[in-house]
Amino acid sequence: MNRTELRMALRTLPFLDAHRTDPRRHVELASDPPKLLVWHPEVIEWLFRSDAELDHPGSRSLRPLFGTHSLLWVDGPRHTAYRKLLGPPLRGRRLSAYEGLIADTVHAEVEALRPGQTVALADWTRRLALRIIGRLVLGELDRHTESILDDFTSWIDDALGSRHRTLAYRFLRGGLPRSDAELDAALVSWARTTRRSDPPTLASLLLHAEGPLAELTDDDLRDQIVSLLFAGHETTASAAAWTLYWLARDESLRRDVLDELDATSEDAPPASAVPLLSAVISEALRLAPPVTVAENRRLRCEARLLGRTLPAGTTLTTSIYLAHRQDDVFADALRFDPHRFLGRKYGPAHYLPFGGGSRRCLGSQLALLELRMITAAVLRRREWRCVNPRAGTLQLRGHAMAPSARLRMRVTACRD
Repeated sequence: MNRTELRMALRTLPFLDAHRTDPRRHVELASDPPKLLVWHPEVIEWLFRSDAELDHPGSRSLRPLFGTHSLLWVDGPRHTAYRKLLGPPLRGRRLSAYEGLIADTVHAEVEALRPGQTVALADWTRRLALRIIGRLVLGELDRHTESILDDFTSWIDDALGSRHRTLAYRFLRGGLPRSDAELDAALVSWARTTRRSDPPTLASLLLHAEGPLAELTDDDLRDQIVSLLFAGHETTASAAAWTLYWLARDESLRRDVLDELDATSEDAPPASAVPLLSAVISEALRLAPPVTVAENRRLRCEARLLGRTLPAGTTLTTSIYLAHRQDDVFADALRFDPHRFLGRKYGPAHYLPFGGGSRRCLGSQLALLELRMITAAVLRRREWRCVNPRAGTLQLRGHAMAPSARLRMRVTACRD
């Protein structure tokens, strides 16, 4: 690893901020073989358009965490099979089958918020999002399965809860730690015990799959469960925390969103019914995207990009963070302004909170639904204020953009 890569790894956000106005919209991290971080819209368009002809090597530090069989790393027919199996339940009309489950989970967590209570915002949204995706992936929660999710949380917090510890795992131990055998066995047993449910859990779909995914081994099943649980809660939790933080900071905006919510009583209001709330969520995702970078792409053949010929083996990584902070696309890009999303859509080469191409996040529609439901429930049922707004600073948890763990909200009143 050269000096540039080391700066990127050790001081990621300052490194990115220093390159925000670079007119080249890319930075070379390594030269042999070339490795480039890019936020040039033409290159992003080309990468997403050419995805089928590119390799996806994944993250060396995250591979031990998710496992070698993870759907996040595979290419070819197996990757296509995963998307065909797991994608449809997470979008469109089939997604509505999970609305009641999500609503029950959200309202239970909001109900537990009592006046006078102070909560760590990021921890609260993380707990809530994990219980939602836990039920979608594995099934109903009880005392035993709740304890499994608590063990999952402890493992992830050990890996990502401290930036210094995360870096130590990455550089001194070759990657983030794998879950222990006991947790792996508990997750697999939970999946196999609840393989028949209505609506079907995502694990049950995997267990009944045919073709390239038929008869998954326990190791393979473990890797898919861990990948779905992590990807389905860590990033959504960060986005929910940022959305609630910005609304807590701006009383006028919060009142306007509440007025909008008063016009509907639905637990899961469609985006069209709550355009301002949707704009707030979109702006939160712009300034603090769920992850800083999209998945690595590696050239199989040489390509003419960025005014040069890049050889086969070149790795290109899209910087979502920097693409979202370009002043020529987003006026006064560092300012929180949800109104920029009212009546306007930005192209996928400029606004890509869920990545793009063949690797675009499978759960993007689920995440947006959860964000609307969580925010609506909190605003309708509770009043709270930010105890320490200066703690609303970007922090990295792995590749996710979480608020500082110190950020606190104090519940001041119940509205129901």
